[in-house]
Amino acid sequence: MANISRRHVLAGLGTAGFASSFGAMTGLGLNDAWAANTSGYKAMVCIFLKGGMDGADSVLPYDQASYNQLQSVRSGLFGSYNSGSSASSRNRANLLQLNPDNAGNFGGRQFAMPPELASLHAMFEAGDLAVVGNVGPLIQPTTRAQLDSDSAILPKRLFSHNDQQSTWMSFGVEGSRLGWGGRFMDRVVASSPSENRVFSAMATRSNDVFLAGNDVSQFTVTSGGAPEPSLYTNRNLLGSTDGDDAARDKIRTLLTRRDLQSRNLFEQDTSIATAKAVENSEQYATARANATPFSTVFAGNSSLSRQMQAVAETIKIRQFLNVSRQMYYVNTGGYDTHSGQANSLGGLHTDLASAISTFRDAMVEIGEWNNVLVFTASDFGRTLIDNGNGTDHGWGGHHFVAGGDVRGKNIYGDMPTADLGNGFYTRTGGRLIPTTSVEQYAATMGAWFGLNSSELGSSLPNLSNFNTRDLGFMGGASS
Repeated sequence: MANISRRHVLAGLGTAGFASSFGAMTGLGLNDAWAANTSGYKAMVCIFLKGGMDGADSVLPYDQASYNQLQSVRSGLFGSYNSGSSASSRNRANLLQLNPDNAGNFGGRQFAMPPELASLHAMFEAGDLAVVGNVGPLIQPTTRAQLDSDSAILPKRLFSHNDQQSTWMSFGVEGSRLGWGGRFMDRVVASSPSENRVFSAMATRSNDVFLAGNDVSQFTVTSGGAPEPSLYTNRNLLGSTDGDDAARDKIRTLLTRRDLQSRNLFEQDTSIATAKAVENSEQYATARANATPFSTVFAGNSSLSRQMQAVAETIKIRQFLNVSRQMYYVNTGGYDTHSGQANSLGGLHTDLASAISTFRDAMVEIGEWNNVLVFTASDFGRTLIDNGNGTDHGWGGHHFVAGGDVRGKNIYGDMPTADLGNGFYTRTGGRLIPTTSVEQYAATMGAWFGLNSSELGSSLPNLSNFNTRDLGFMGGASS
């Protein structure tokens, strides 16, 4: 038990500034013989939209009958958009029609994106992006009839922000320890001993559970680089004389010492972890310093744009980090649109579309677009029924996947009509019942990433409850 406790302490220390890589240093738990395909290079980038993105206000019905149906159910919301105005973003004439290659699957129904998602619409039409409909947390396939008879086995604490964010990331409520991004990377480093696990799980912001594994933990980067101890890197703190330089050298020597003798094992472990964390941050900083800037310009100064720039800059130097697979976690908030949805969602959409399309341009510039997969996730979708000028916590939602290997210009999964009586919605609240599980969504990407069937099954605990493991948007196994 002592080793486990020490390990948990080290992982916890990984949340503190430059020491964000502490938890990845232990080297424990690599005894299982996995066989993930880690040839070449591939990266997955999760963009988590905190608050609950409204799928029905992101991929809208476009054929007249379906559009009228949604407008009728959401009369208050359409009114707040002033949809009757020729200038309104929700006026049907201003929506951007999607022309999916699999349009025949929807019986003549048509779909569109709002104008704020114009660059994602262009990516869809070019084959670089797909829509995956009605995704959400499930234990097993679940129907309206099962819900009404109380016979459904459901994820815990549905409709709670913190718990459903955790469930999307880890298949357990808040407090869960392992995320499926971290579990995927555990399989990678176990099957490729030369893989540098320090730089395999990369976060650009908060320390959420998605990247937490048994053998990997997140290393935090920003558009300015990786955090380093400012006490010896910032010349303004101590001064700029020769004596101050000498003091800074001594501070660095102290932080990087590995020969601390102590009867306290936690103290020894912390000292070693600190030394490794400093060295890792310096390795990353050196690689970044030697990289040439992108010609692609990440426009704007939003948090999401800066985070995606950090991802792009890190992928650009990946050959200096000794990684064949990387999992990135990016997140942004503001999607809890109980009110004022017409005033806030457009800006969020513009930011999301710009960040993804600019990232695509950066990856094309360095020849990595075919090796990168970007996907969205969110707490939940939102209710079909509006509450006047907003929507409430839902369940299933629609998501975007983008990349050079994505079978784009297709809509996967179900896109239910806005008919509260069609069996796709809960009896009250108008919450969309997911027909595609998060685990099916993850498994499709995991197969492309290089994990085999056994590894996917061990990483995604409820996957065996679903008949379809591969949704088809990545074309199956790693190539």
